[in-house]
Amino acid sequence: MEHVPEDPEAVASSSSRGPGDLFDAASDAAAVVSVDGVVIGWTRGAEALLGYPPSEMVGASVARLPAMPDDPARIAGIRRRCRAGNGWSGLITVRHRDGRLVDVHLRVSASFRVGDDECFLVSAREPSRQWTMGQSVLDGFLTRSPLGMAVMDSELRYVWLNDTLERFGGVPREQRLGRRLSELLPGLQAESLEGLMRKVLATGVPVTDYEYGGWSWADPHRPRAYSTSFFPLVDGADTITGVCYMVMDITERWDARQLLSMVNEAGTSIGTTLDVLRTAQELADFAVPRFADFVVVDLLETVLGTDATDATDATDGTGGIRGTDGAGGQGPWPPDAALASAPPAMRRAGLCSVRDGCPEAVARIGDPVRFLPPPHDVDLLVNGDPLLVPVLDPADQAWATQEPARTARMREFGLHSLIAAPMRARNTVLGLATFARSRNPVSFGPDDVLLARELVARAAMCVDNARRYSREHTAAVTLQRSLLPPALTGGTALEVASSYRPADPAGGVGGDWFDVIPLSGARVGLVVGDVVGHGIAAAASMGRLRTAVQTLADMEMPPDELLAHLDDLVLRLSDEEAAAGTAPHSTATFIGATCLYAVYDPVTRRCRMARAGHPPPVVVTPDGQAYFPEIPAGPPLGLGGMAFESAEVELAEHSLFGLFTDGLIQGCDHDMERGMSRLAGVLCRTGEELGALCAAAVGELVPVPQPDDIALLLTRTRVLDADQVASWEVPVDPAAVGDMRARATRRLEEWGLEALAITTELIVSELVTNAVRYATPPIRLRLLRDARLTCEVADASSTAPRLRHARSTDEGGRGLFLVAQLAHRWGVRYTGDGKIIWAEQELP
Repeated sequence: MEHVPEDPEAVASSSSRGPGDLFDAASDAAAVVSVDGVVIGWTRGAEALLGYPPSEMVGASVARLPAMPDDPARIAGIRRRCRAGNGWSGLITVRHRDGRLVDVHLRVSASFRVGDDECFLVSAREPSRQWTMGQSVLDGFLTRSPLGMAVMDSELRYVWLNDTLERFGGVPREQRLGRRLSELLPGLQAESLEGLMRKVLATGVPVTDYEYGGWSWADPHRPRAYSTSFFPLVDGADTITGVCYMVMDITERWDARQLLSMVNEAGTSIGTTLDVLRTAQELADFAVPRFADFVVVDLLETVLGTDATDATDATDGTGGIRGTDGAGGQGPWPPDAALASAPPAMRRAGLCSVRDGCPEAVARIGDPVRFLPPPHDVDLLVNGDPLLVPVLDPADQAWATQEPARTARMREFGLHSLIAAPMRARNTVLGLATFARSRNPVSFGPDDVLLARELVARAAMCVDNARRYSREHTAAVTLQRSLLPPALTGGTALEVASSYRPADPAGGVGGDWFDVIPLSGARVGLVVGDVVGHGIAAAASMGRLRTAVQTLADMEMPPDELLAHLDDLVLRLSDEEAAAGTAPHSTATFIGATCLYAVYDPVTRRCRMARAGHPPPVVVTPDGQAYFPEIPAGPPLGLGGMAFESAEVELAEHSLFGLFTDGLIQGCDHDMERGMSRLAGVLCRTGEELGALCAAAVGELVPVPQPDDIALLLTRTRVLDADQVASWEVPVDPAAVGDMRARATRRLEEWGLEALAITTELIVSELVTNAVRYATPPIRLRLLRDARLTCEVADASSTAPRLRHARSTDEGGRGLFLVAQLAHRWGVRYTGDGKIIWAEQELP
């Protein structure tokens, strides 16, 4: 069944009528037709419309009336629709009694019953006569229409145009007629427009709403935008004889869309980095030439971080000037008259021009500037709206007096219009952006001020974000540098080189750390650790652990005891963090930290080490053989309840001993064993300078940024020569004290350290005397000539010495006090056989 048009109004009205209203068709021709198509009611209106009296129609078939082919499917469809209670309406042609054809609007109601018969009410009326328009009305409509209209012949020459199009183009009618568009408005996309018209001539298919930018002789310096539709002109023989086109000026809509597009584009072009200078330059680059011909961005020196003065009174505490607050109060910008007359110190941060080299600029990038458009003062920055100067006049006395250099550039390069927009973000003044036009002859207008405000607001937010990030980044890097050792030295025991690479190279902050700690007896402590996570929180945790390791190492603890104490500390700190971390995102940053601690003795060439969940160190022998010492792994720090074990290896002189974090060896495949093999292969290069070898190892193993921090500490072992060490067994006899003093003095003379003989005699005398009196044999005296002179007395007692302050009447108790006064530093360390009391002196 073909589609049956429906009149919603008829359907609604028919469905709302009751059965008694169906015969109320005062103005329509109406009839009642049974479901079989037999007329059972015929009104006078039906007789008036079609000429048939009731006597001829009642009881007859209604099929005699339609003057159109019989369509059973359509009739069946109408019947089903009306039986469903919907009704139907449409336009059909019927035959009058006199034989003429009549077009009528026909309505068929929903079915109803009259007695036992199912019936339909059918009503019809002639279509209302359409209003006819006189030629004068039509001519007035065409000529006064707000749309520009024109008729072109088959050669695309003007045949007719209305007044609106004449006004749009600015070309008189008599100059247009008989000529083509490309001859009248060169550069107006004439070829594209004529191409569209040829397509319409060839295909007969209209082209609607073609938008394009153009211009007009009526205002040749201001860009315009138009929307044009083309359709063919067809004569009685269906032959296309020409093209008619209608054009509408859509400049305002076009400009609004362009401005919106520009603002959206600015969101992706400005602020691509967290760099203040780069963001300022991106604003200048974006605005030229699409918005202005010359742009400068000047930022406060405090924003750029170049102001060495204390600006806390004039800033928000982060480098910007605070303006008016939300309650209307004035920010802390100094309101004195001197400042009001002298603009704040700024520097040129961004610069761009349509001319190569920006010759219009008085100041270059990085130069100090104090420019505010005359006669405005600092209030423009703090509280002012963007300033619009539609016409720049070089003869203006204010400009000529206050800005003579800029006035000269205005004359030279034709700068004729200006917008100066303060840069503010988060109630903080950052600087001033200035836009100017020279080659573009159109002056800035109010709409341009809105765009400038939006562009500068976006850039200001990005500058403020970059400024805050720079300050926080500087603080984080400063913290990191303060936590890592500024310079590593292994004394005479080790040659040292290191490399550190955080996971975020831009952030420069991580949780890995390493350290070289000088110990007594020319020994050196080596430590490397890894705190879970990255960033400033991990760096702060790392700093606390590094300080703890240094403190424990100074207490001369063996590696396994040191890790046990460090584990207890991490447990306590993690509990404190968890207790204090009431915020949802608070986590204990210490849990899972790893550490390896080793102590190397250059006298015995022995290295004792222990590790807490950390990879083992790598050892490369002098002949280039690499291996990883077998050390009990131990649990990561912070788990508690498990013991740490240490292991000891002997290192030949000039052995390579390397400590590292897992970020160096896990690689892209996260295979730790393969990473350790790669590391060993790189470090087996013998004869290479240690610093270069360290850098090469990191560069080869981690060629691209990794998601984990990386630390590598390489050392090359040295050994104290036999002539640098002197050792004697001490008899348990007070008379042995004098002999020990004499031996020590003679050895100092052999070493050329006679200047230390007197203090050394006193130190030896006191330490040996205490050992003979109070300690358990065997007792041994040892002198070490290293970076310092060390005197050591070892015994088999574990009793700790105690420094006392003797009274003036006491006969003893001054021994250790005297040693503390004479030595650079002193202390005690415990061994498996007892303890060693030592004292160091600076070499002359």
